[in-house]
Amino acid sequence: MVRFFMRGKGGDGSREAARDAAREVADKVRRLLDLDEEATVSVTEIACGDPACGGAETVILVMRAGRRTEAAKLLKPLSTVTEEELAEALVPLRAVG
Repeated sequence: MVRFFMRGKGGDGSREAARDAAREVADKVRRLLDLDEEATVSVTEIACGDPACGGAETVILVMRAGRRTEAAKLLKPLSTVTEEELAEALVPLRAVG
């Protein structure tokens, strides 16, 4: 299961573009972590108060049966996340738990 959360009116197609970007990131998370269909991935872009993140950050939650919810955060907007950055952010979630 994949969940996406975005705020804003988005009547100009930006909401659909954000949804597509979130789906793409979630698919990469599933592949990079080799998740089964039972796992849930939540991708969220939220306003960031840290000047280093440029006003938005991407938060990824991974929920697997029998494990606590795990999170990865990238201090940048969802649309700018690269696969390399994503892979690096997911390293702690690959640990056996």
